[in-house]
Amino acid sequence: MKPQLAASFFATISISFWGVSFVSTKAVLDKLDPYTLIMLRFAIGAAFLLLVLLLKRYPLQIPLNYIPHLIVLGVLGVFIHQVIQVSALKTIDASSAGWIISFSPVFTVLLSMIFLHEKLTFLKTLGIITAISGVLMVTGARSGQTLGFALNIGYFLMILSTLNWAVYSILVRKLQIKLPSLVVTFYMSLLGCVLTIPFLMRDSGWEKFHLLSDSEWAHILFLGIFVSGIGYWYWSKALEVLEASKVSMFIYMEPLFTFIAAVLLLREKIFFISFMGGIIIIIGVIMVNGQLKYFSWRKR
Repeated sequence: MKPQLAASFFATISISFWGVSFVSTKAVLDKLDPYTLIMLRFAIGAAFLLLVLLLKRYPLQIPLNYIPHLIVLGVLGVFIHQVIQVSALKTIDASSAGWIISFSPVFTVLLSMIFLHEKLTFLKTLGIITAISGVLMVTGARSGQTLGFALNIGYFLMILSTLNWAVYSILVRKLQIKLPSLVVTFYMSLLGCVLTIPFLMRDSGWEKFHLLSDSEWAHILFLGIFVSGIGYWYWSKALEVLEASKVSMFIYMEPLFTFIAAVLLLREKIFFISFMGGIIIIIGVIMVNGQLKYFSWRKR
């Protein structure tokens, strides 16, 4: 039981950090462009993980056959994923982003049907329809609509990021890189940083560093150390012990952390229709993944 409890703890910590990350990202986007912010957070994350690797005396060399795998995962799971999300947060609020990101397991199921030939059951179909209804409620809440998709590029990008994460999750399952999770996370963070440097140079992003306040630097340090570093690392550690389906259960808590942090730190307004839409998304995702049994009372 001890390894399983530890894995559950690691997954919970990761989800809490990722949930708050939308709020921290939103807090500094008025000062920094998306590429500069991504470069900073993953540079800090890579430096932190390198320090941990050196303290633990982990070998940094990796087999050549794993390099293409790490590049693909780093590009999809770090660079593209973060660029899409940060760009989305320029036009939508943090709490809506948190609700929509919980839609990603639906795309995972749909892609599994296409590439892994999994069957589409009645419950999964009902769950997909339910989750889509929740997304329509969240996206329409701030436009005054009861049920409808608001024409906002931010919502589109956020949904696109859930599709990207689903592709990334399937690739992680397929590639199965047999390296310590800390080593994999370090190289993914390093790659995320390196890929954004050309954009930093193009936009002279460093010229805005002096505009950042102490609180905004605190948000960036949080994004670098806790979100990019510890969050990705602990999520990988959880996957080493628990099955992917069980770890995915923790995703349902992410929007709640985002919602609470957005209200407390950003003073975002609470829209009842948006909150209900988020709950409906989570119910739909639970149905799609066939995990209703985990939420029901069973005789012992």
